[in-house]
Amino acid sequence: MKPELIVMLTHNDLTVENAYDIFEQCKNTKALYWGFKEQPLPLEEMQRIYARMKECGKRTVLEVVAYTEEEGLEGAEMAVKCGCDILMGTCYSEKIRLYCQNHTIAYMPFVGEIVDRPSILKGSIDSMIQEAEVLKNQGVYGIDLLGYRYNEDAEQLISEMVAKTGMPICVAGSIDSYERLQFIKEVQPWFFTIGSAFFEQKFGSSIAEQINRVCDFIIE
Repeated sequence: MKPELIVMLTHNDLTVENAYDIFEQCKNTKALYWGFKEQPLPLEEMQRIYARMKECGKRTVLEVVAYTEEEGLEGAEMAVKCGCDILMGTCYSEKIRLYCQNHTIAYMPFVGEIVDRPSILKGSIDSMIQEAEVLKNQGVYGIDLLGYRYNEDAEQLISEMVAKTGMPICVAGSIDSYERLQFIKEVQPWFFTIGSAFFEQKFGSSIAEQINRVCDFIIE
């Protein structure tokens, strides 16, 4: 199984204002999974974009950069109102998990200690693996791993999380080079996200061209 790219219409952990227009320009690319963050677009615009993604046969993701249960629940409610397939982010909450379960949304919370926005990940690798195993037993779908935002050995963290948890892992954030993409290809998490790097032209010129280049690179 090859890792699946999730295209995030985000820059510096915030949804870009022209997300709808960018999706329209890129809707025929090879990426199946698409998403963005809970800020700063109004809900009505989020719903419009997700509805268009669904019309085009895409799988939809909302990533919520929130560290309290209240904010996480608000994000989960957004995901339901937008008809999303996957809720990524939030610090784990049983209330959020049950809410997602009741609305048939796959829940992939963060692990570790997360601060700031753009996010920084802290904590020991062993503690994050243990946390992931507890969450697996709680019934979450997978883990939103801010691997390259880790303030220690990012690639060791990613490798061990993928190898030891047996869970769907999404490596989210700061995949901004072919070197890092090669590592993702070798380690084979279920998903990885790219957002800011596309807007910074790290993989080519147009966003559509970059998406296809990344998709092709992963399956080569």
